[in-house]
Amino acid sequence: MRTSAIILSYRPGDWLASAIDSVVDQVDDLVVVDNGSEDATASGVAGPLGARVVRSARNLGFAGGVNLGWRHAQGDVVALLNDDAVASPGWMAGAVASLAASDVAAVVPKVLLTGWYKEVRFDDPVQLAAGDPRPLGRRLSSATVDGRDVLARLRGPGVYRLEQQPHGDRWRWTCPGRPLYVPVPDPDAPVRIDGEPVGGRACRLLNKAGSMLHEDGTFGDIADGEPDDGQWDRPGERFFASGTAVVLRADAFAQVGTLAEPLFAYYEDVDWSWRARLAGWRVRYDPATVVEHRHGATSGGAASRWVQRVSPRNHLLCVVRNAPAAVIPAIVARHLAEPDPAGMRRSFACMVPWAVASRRRLARRWVLSPGEIWAAWAGAVEHPVDAAHRRRAATTTTCILAGRALLDRQRSPG
Repeated sequence: MRTSAIILSYRPGDWLASAIDSVVDQVDDLVVVDNGSEDATASGVAGPLGARVVRSARNLGFAGGVNLGWRHAQGDVVALLNDDAVASPGWMAGAVASLAASDVAAVVPKVLLTGWYKEVRFDDPVQLAAGDPRPLGRRLSSATVDGRDVLARLRGPGVYRLEQQPHGDRWRWTCPGRPLYVPVPDPDAPVRIDGEPVGGRACRLLNKAGSMLHEDGTFGDIADGEPDDGQWDRPGERFFASGTAVVLRADAFAQVGTLAEPLFAYYEDVDWSWRARLAGWRVRYDPATVVEHRHGATSGGAASRWVQRVSPRNHLLCVVRNAPAAVIPAIVARHLAEPDPAGMRRSFACMVPWAVASRRRLARRWVLSPGEIWAAWAGAVEHPVDAAHRRRAATTTTCILAGRALLDRQRSPG
C-alpha cells in the first residue's frame, strides 16, 4: 500500500521544516503545497528537505490547497498534516493499520500542544462583581517564566480571558479552585505570578482527543486544554476528523468528494467528515499515534475580522448542507441573533443558495439519513452508529467500492 502526505503552507515559519522532517521518512510520497506564500518561501524550505513541491500563485484557502495537493498525491492512503504540527514516529504506520477496516475513511491521532505546562491552582474565596456573572478569584497582573511575560498565554479553566484598559493596564481573573496552566520551556523552569514564585506539577496538555458534535449543533475538540494523564488513551470512534492531522483512504476521498472550496477555510474538515458519515464511512481515533501542534501559529487568530466573519458563516453552511432539516432553523436563528460586527450574516445569506443546492446533490450519496447521524452523534463523545445501521452502511459501501473497481477494470487498456 503506497502512502502519501500533504502539507499545506501559506505563511511558513520555522515550524514548516519541523513538520516536513517529522513525516518525510514515514511516507513514500510527500507533497508540500506552497499555497501562494510570499516570495515562494514555502517552496524554498520544502524542496531541499525532500518534498515534492506544488506551487499555487495565489492562496487557495485550506480547502482548495488540500484539493490541489490531493491531485498530485500518489498514495492509496494520504495524510494531511498542518505545517505547524509535528508527527511522532509511527504515526503513519499506526494509522494505516487502523484503516484495515474497509468502512473506516479516516484515522485521527491524539494531538498534544507543543511544549510543557506548569499546573497552578489558587484556592481563593469566590468574589462576585456587579454585572459580572463569573465566580472570580484573584486578579493577575503578571505571569513570567524566566523573566518572559506569558500572561496572555495562560490556559485552562482556572483563568479567564485577558482584559485591558485603554491606557494599557491588563489583567486576568482566576476561577477559584480550578487549574490554570503556564507554558514553560522545560519542566523545571521557574514561574512567577504577580512577582511571587509558584509551584505545581509539569505536564503536557491535549489539543484534541478527536472531535465531536454538540447537541446545539456546534463542534468542538475533545479534551482541549486538559492534562494528558492517560484518560484519553482508549481507541474509539469520533464524529469528525480534524484537518490538523488525519490519515485518509484515497478511495473514501474519491467517493465522498473533495473538500468544499467555497468554504475556503474553517469547517471544511467537519463538512467532509459529515458527508463521509452520511455516505456510510467511519472515523477512528487512535491515541497510540501522536502529533504535536503549535495551535494557530499560521492563522490570523480569533481577533481577525475575517475569521470572525468566515468561521461562523462556514459553521452554518456546514449545518445547512448536512444536518437534519428539523434542527437547521433553530441553529441558524440562534447564531444570526448574535452581534455581527464582522458582517457574517450578509456573507452567509449570499452563500445559502449554494449550500441548499449542494445539499440536494449530496443527498444522492447518502446511505444513512441526517436524522440517523444526528441521533447517534449529537452530544456524544464516542457513540458508534448502532449495529443495524453499521451493517447497512458497510454493505452499501462495499457495493460502491466493488462497482468502482469494476468500472476501473473496464476502462483500463488491454
